[in-house]
Amino acid sequence: MIKAARNRGSSHRWIGGDGFYGNDPWFLRQLDQMGETFVIDVHADQTIYSDDPQPFVPERRSRRGRTPSRMKTKQASLTVADWAKQQPKHAWKQVTLRDSSKGSLSVWMLHGRVWLWDGNERHGHLWHVIVRRERDSKNTLKYSLSNAPANTTIERLAFMQGQRFFIERSFEDAKTACGMAEYQVRGWTGWHHHMTMVLLAILFMLKIKIQYADTCSLVSSNDIRYLLYHFLPKRVVTTADVLNQLNIRHRKRRNAILHYQKHELRNLTK
Repeated sequence: MIKAARNRGSSHRWIGGDGFYGNDPWFLRQLDQMGETFVIDVHADQTIYSDDPQPFVPERRSRRGRTPSRMKTKQASLTVADWAKQQPKHAWKQVTLRDSSKGSLSVWMLHGRVWLWDGNERHGHLWHVIVRRERDSKNTLKYSLSNAPANTTIERLAFMQGQRFFIERSFEDAKTACGMAEYQVRGWTGWHHHMTMVLLAILFMLKIKIQYADTCSLVSSNDIRYLLYHFLPKRVVTTADVLNQLNIRHRKRRNAILHYQKHELRNLTK
């Protein structure tokens, strides 16, 4: 997907993802090799190293057994959760992410440079580790890794980490206001048709929000849907139309029942 986006001329600046993607070392390393900057969440048990692991293949000390081939390191590993616990209290920094409907959204951020090694590579990777703690909940922590340039500030990293909120919010709007999850198709063509219409609808709503941001900043996708529902002209539905639709639905149900009965009959006669 990322390669296809780049081939189409996408101008994205970084890749974001949840812990499902961060749990795959191969994926992160492929992004790094492609020259993509990422800020991707990882699980609390993600293994890191405080110092360069300097992996090596042990020398053979005996003529017996196989020649060593697996990489090893003398450095001790730890999890990102343990690393965060080891940091002093003054290492946490309060960062304001954005303005929200409930005021400024501020969080506590912890940042450091750590080494990553998957146990097979011939060298480690020096990346950022970012830990976010909610201001009102000391036990709510989010861990992320990033290969952003070494001089990237904690404010910038916190901003990049927090941008996935808007992606999730767009999915929420698409589901609640545009019927993104309301489809009954069994083929890719039908599914793509449905998703295309949803994307067009959510794009229309976004343009409306931008157009009226100065005069009506609180307008939401559901507000726009509510207005369209009440003011767009509606087709007049007659009694004959309702009965005809019922007949069509009943015919489909009857055919489905007959199909199932024929299938069962064939199984019994085998």
